[in-house]
Amino acid sequence: MRNWLEYIPFILLAKLVRALPRRTALRFGRALGTLGRLILPGRVKLARANLQRAYPEKPATEIETIIRQMFRYLGMGFIEMLRLDMMRQSSDLKRDATIIGVEHLRTALDHGRGCILLTGHIGFWEAGNFFFSTLGYPIGVVAKPMRNPLTDRYFLRMREAAGGYIISSRQGARRILKALQQKHFVGILLDQHAGRRQGVKVPFFGRDAWTTPIIAEIAMKYRVPIVPAFAWWEDGDRYRFEIAPPFVLEGEQTPERVVENTALLTRIIEEAVRRDPAQWFWVHRRWR
Repeated sequence: MRNWLEYIPFILLAKLVRALPRRTALRFGRALGTLGRLILPGRVKLARANLQRAYPEKPATEIETIIRQMFRYLGMGFIEMLRLDMMRQSSDLKRDATIIGVEHLRTALDHGRGCILLTGHIGFWEAGNFFFSTLGYPIGVVAKPMRNPLTDRYFLRMREAAGGYIISSRQGARRILKALQQKHFVGILLDQHAGRRQGVKVPFFGRDAWTTPIIAEIAMKYRVPIVPAFAWWEDGDRYRFEIAPPFVLEGEQTPERVVENTALLTRIIEEAVRRDPAQWFWVHRRWR
């Protein structure tokens, strides 16, 4: 009953948003994000604390500006997810996105081992499934199932609308390896708290953060190339999808080397966040 009580207003909102033109829907998303900032003081407090420790040199006014913009981006991303299956035509991709480095995708697949896409909760991170599938590249993205199964099924349908698929985080390395053996891309977001049992401690914005070593472990053991890729919001409700050249992690797979390479991958995420801090998910308890 609780799941249905949550789902009914959610699906009514989704129907409203899907009936609006995209630009109008995204304006509504920005307003929704602003409302979220006003009614979620605990999340605002967490974001402020994270930003103050990550950027001790920034004045309070700049921190508050970043928080305001971050909530607007989160609202836009939520609205875009509700209607992601409506962006099916290639003309939509050309109109709404600039894609940089697409040639690196073929280079990565030429290794013959599939490819790991390194990304994080930056910009509209859900765009990867749609963009890669629309470009003709098979992709699976690792994601944690939502608590409400009704909402989870809705977002699963959106995420897989363009032809990509979701790999449940509960399936772990086994399902990731299967996708790589099929020479698919596998998207993994590296910037979430992993916990002491599954994670290793590496620096992130100068603070130790428990981080999953799964990318480093798989990439080193099977010589799988890694491609950093991020989808940024741009002015005009457009995306800038940037794909970096592939690289292979070197060295023998020792525990120490796994930690070193996990730190290397985390630095790539941090460098991306520093480009536009307002586009990262500062409301997450990354450091525990």
